[in-house]
Amino acid sequence: MAYAFLIVMAFATLPSPLYGLYRVRDDLSAFTITIIYAIFAAGTIVTLGRVPSIAGRVGRRGVMLAAVATMMVSAAVLAAWKDLPGLLVGRLLTGVAVGLAAGTAITYLIELQVRANPTASMSRARTIGTSVNVGALGVGPLIAGCLAQWASWPLTLAYLVFLAFGAIAVAGLATVAETGSPGRAAPVKQLTARPTRSRRPRLPLPAAAATLFAYSSMGLFAGLSGLFLATTLGHPSHALSGATLFLVFSCGVISQLTTMNLRASHVLGLGTLSMLLGLALLVASVRLSSPSLGLFLLSGALIGAGSGAVFKGTTGIVLEAAVPEDRLAMTSALLIALFIGLSLPVIGAGIALNQGATAPNTVLGFAIIVGLGVALSGWALISRQPKTSQPAT
Repeated sequence: MAYAFLIVMAFATLPSPLYGLYRVRDDLSAFTITIIYAIFAAGTIVTLGRVPSIAGRVGRRGVMLAAVATMMVSAAVLAAWKDLPGLLVGRLLTGVAVGLAAGTAITYLIELQVRANPTASMSRARTIGTSVNVGALGVGPLIAGCLAQWASWPLTLAYLVFLAFGAIAVAGLATVAETGSPGRAAPVKQLTARPTRSRRPRLPLPAAAATLFAYSSMGLFAGLSGLFLATTLGHPSHALSGATLFLVFSCGVISQLTTMNLRASHVLGLGTLSMLLGLALLVASVRLSSPSLGLFLLSGALIGAGSGAVFKGTTGIVLEAAVPEDRLAMTSALLIALFIGLSLPVIGAGIALNQGATAPNTVLGFAIIVGLGVALSGWALISRQPKTSQPAT
């Protein structure tokens, strides 16, 4: 199940180091690349909002099978359809696949853990889920960047590789137990038995804001890293572009694994400070008279680590407080905030660059906005936590 989740999420960011090749091949403007990303983000966000009702009909495993199948169709489209419309359709399908998987997988992993051992803590399964959700976003660019740098067919081979990965995932998912109740009317009965509960669980506003701004900082770096590497820093390597994103998202995983024994308020505080420092270093690295690749990579590592810590903390707070039947809806809502956060800086920066703004000034403006949002939402979340809060495992 974790493997299936990993390959779908990795496919989400797989084309990131390839967009330079697409721009040369199809003479695409920066604004067109922004539109392509916006289509992917819209497909993800809309699908995330529908996951609870879809899972109620086909079950958790059915949703994951649909996610992998949609990813494979997207890979086939992107490999075979070489024109701009093929890229648009392929990225829209990718967004649907990511929405299905991201909205289901963490809850599914928790339920599989509980099924295997009803007395066990769900922290291990949740840590696996949040780590895959963050870390996999760096795996796709690393694979695509290395293949584009050192193998033939740079705009085809990576998609064929993921088609093979998808076939393995389908075979594996066929053996996984179903934990939901597809096709049953349980939600209606629950609402009848408990009329005082809201029909739709609501994600706490500070948790949504913290996730959105945390991933806005990551989206700001990820969306512009390829441009800065190729122009400002003079390193146009596809492999370096992919490895840079792998570094950022891997640091998000490392921060989650190394904060398992810290209280939630401490994790959130450290994550917020890490992101603010990373944003400051990012601005400095591209505005120096001699731009620094080392400082640029360090800023990405700090931003990634901070985002991972905040996502882990908010996910733990939300899922620990939610009753089991609300976990899927709450996870979907949290991930909608995450993908909105990842998308806004990329789309906004694309529009700003298209209007003539310089890349360093664009980074400065977005860093100020994102930094203020990170600081305020982090403070609001920390102030809401009781002093006796449990470790954010």
